Amino acid sequence: MLAQIVLFDGFDPLDVIAPYEVLHAAGMFTEGAVSVELVTAEGPREVPSGTGPLSLRSTGTLDPVRADVIILPGAAGELPAEAATTDEDPQDTIPAVLGRTLQTGLPGLVEEALRREDTIVATVCGGSLVLAMAGLIEGRHATTHHLGLELLEATGARPVRARVVDDGDLVTGAGVTSGLDLALYLIEREIGPRVAHSVEQLFAHERRGVVWSTRGQAPALAL
Repeated sequence: MLAQIVLFDGFDPLDVIAPYEVLHAAGMFTEGAVSVELVTAEGPREVPSGTGPLSLRSTGTLDPVRADVIILPGAAGELPAEAATTDEDPQDTIPAVLGRTLQTGLPGLVEEALRREDTIVATVCGGSLVLAMAGLIEGRHATTHHLGLELLEATGARPVRARVVDDGDLVTGAGVTSGLDLALYLIEREIGPRVAHSVEQLFAHERRGVVWSTRGQAPALAL
């Protein structure tokens, strides 16, 4: 299973590093059956994060044909309300950073991935908002950081208040630290619970929160 984690200018580092380490460890426990790489829509380059001078280097190009799993992180930056009351540039707010990805080749590549039956698109935190703003997940169940749930709904997605939301070939994680739980869930779902448990033990991490799925009977009562 090849997982490609997508970098873009202003990405949130923890959204990337947490799933990267989980997937890399899963590769160790499966003798290479799981592999992970950092990519961009443009190809190999140094990519600045939204957290100070920290940057990461992509080693390849996002490829919906090669990748079995594509993971899209959220952004780091100022909240809109904070920028309005400080000297921060409103272009540095998280929604603005996420919005700039729409001017790149990223939405088209993710759209291609969503059309492929054998490719999973996953997101951490604000990554699902990129898909929503691009009009790619209208009517789909998804989650994001709790501050972005209204925007998710406004763009036509169906927000779910859960740690991880499994809508088939679309799997989304909530806040920043959910990247750990999202990646572990993907390992459990695609590789198996024994490997996922071994990675949990390695990192001394116990998954938390609710995993919501479209599978199974729908509840008769709406809460």
